[in-house]
Amino acid sequence: MCGIAGLAGGDAVRHEKTVAAMGSSQHHRGPDGTMHAAASDGRAVLAMNTLLIVDPHAMPGPYRDRATGILIAFNGEIYNWRQQAAAWGIKIGERETDAYFLLRAWTKIGPSCLDGLDGMFALAVYDPRAAKLFLARDRLGEKPLYWRLDGGRLAFASEVSALTGYGPAPLVLRPEVTAIETPTGVDTPFQGIQLLAPATLLSFDVPTGSIDQMTWWHLENRSPFTGTYDEALARFSTILAEQIPLRSPACDFALLLSGGLDSAVLAYLMRPPVCVTVRYRGQDRLDESSTAAVIARDIGAELVVVEPDHVDFTQALPHMMRALDYPMGNASTFSEHMAYRKISDLGLRVVVGGLGPDEFLMGYVRQALVLFEPDAVLNAGLEAYRPLAAKLLHTAGEPLEPAEGAARLILRGPDPDGRVRDLVADAMARAGGDLARGLTLADLATAWRPLVMTSDKLASAYALERRSPYLARDLVELSYRLPAEHKITEPAQGKRILRDAAKALGLPREVWDSRDKLGFASPVPSWLNDNLAAWANSRIRTALTDAPPPFRPLLKEGLTPGSRFDRTRMQALMAAAWFSDQTARAAA
Repeated sequence: MCGIAGLAGGDAVRHEKTVAAMGSSQHHRGPDGTMHAAASDGRAVLAMNTLLIVDPHAMPGPYRDRATGILIAFNGEIYNWRQQAAAWGIKIGERETDAYFLLRAWTKIGPSCLDGLDGMFALAVYDPRAAKLFLARDRLGEKPLYWRLDGGRLAFASEVSALTGYGPAPLVLRPEVTAIETPTGVDTPFQGIQLLAPATLLSFDVPTGSIDQMTWWHLENRSPFTGTYDEALARFSTILAEQIPLRSPACDFALLLSGGLDSAVLAYLMRPPVCVTVRYRGQDRLDESSTAAVIARDIGAELVVVEPDHVDFTQALPHMMRALDYPMGNASTFSEHMAYRKISDLGLRVVVGGLGPDEFLMGYVRQALVLFEPDAVLNAGLEAYRPLAAKLLHTAGEPLEPAEGAARLILRGPDPDGRVRDLVADAMARAGGDLARGLTLADLATAWRPLVMTSDKLASAYALERRSPYLARDLVELSYRLPAEHKITEPAQGKRILRDAAKALGLPREVWDSRDKLGFASPVPSWLNDNLAAWANSRIRTALTDAPPPFRPLLKEGLTPGSRFDRTRMQALMAAAWFSDQTARAAA
């Protein structure tokens, strides 16, 4: 986990101190050194915050190729860099890392090297020979990268706060924030600042000021898997056994262990020395610590149990919002924050989590509701999801179109401009008629961004590198290609092939025969209606006096108590904490 920032333009070198300040504002992302370097032609300055994982004695970046002058700043990990170095004939020195490999790969074959990389990354490359800056992100957007264009200069950074410090960026309420709590696509709540889309390569021509963007990887272009289930299971199990351990660092690390299928499989395949779980007193419904204890004991790991309470939440909220840059919708935000804080206190630098299988292998109940219809899901023992299933009721008593049903289940509020519905409809169209693949693409276009972004941002705030092994390229592409019946055959038990792979690999029955995990959900919505009600109302009312007018209805909605599953109040409180932060106030 590192951070990058920089500026490209005809007079970039005159703004070297500005870039240095942008890098310093992200120093928590790379405690092993924050440095910057100017390009040989003076038209670009790149900064990099370095967190040393591969080699604790490696030199901090940015990195320069002496022969060509190419300059690179890099955030992330390339897991197959040694194999690709051999395949491409790239020599790597004894103390050199994946960053040096990437520099030489770019120097040798240019942007086409992106397709051969398996990992998580955001990178900036400046080539003085062409006077061009290139920005790129990994396939699924694990590493964030924001950019803005002002006065013929392009500025970029891993965090929005670095760019709001570079120049004014008025706040804008994106319509979809009321619908799913988070901006979609490349939008941010800051006018003029965009998020580079996943799997996107941006090139900025400094002399002309022109920008080109291209998507360098398309998941939907993968052809459907046509073999038998046994053939699919054998292939899936092989990839799982090969790729997951490759994501284990050479140093000690921690696993976020909820006790469910996804994290349990990681525990047995990666053998982490430390497992961390979160539980809440008096919340037996959310407590899977007993299962986590069995798994940790079985693999010989230390189990660390974090037990936050409502007071911890009031103290953590400002820190969470500073780390996130702006409000994002994720039910596990508080639990993740407290887990990362504990892992940092233990002196570790890498944390592993189980993102991915729910989206690609139909692990969400909302996906089962679309695939099997509400009655089948409720009758399969999931009666607790009746409020969610009620969203699919149709006034005429006729079944909904899958795209409309999926959109209703994703939405958490009004969708006045229909932006979320349009995204879901587009995802279904791109899936070529396969409903399960359409649901995956819909998730990636809507609910995925806050999940992957909060994981990175909250971990980075504690100088931790967050890894998600299930996002290995081969595993993602095969999972997407599989027919729906390989992913789910019963409404109450998705991720069929992952369960069977766990069984084939010899993992205990408790892992592959368990019901789906509860995850790191927290009782925060209940707290906000109970012992934190007065505190929450006070914070929201205070923010109403300073918030820009378009945001005030969102805050007012949070003054009305909701159900235990309703996150409207939580969203308003996060927005209130955001407005109280000096960065947001300055932007407003």
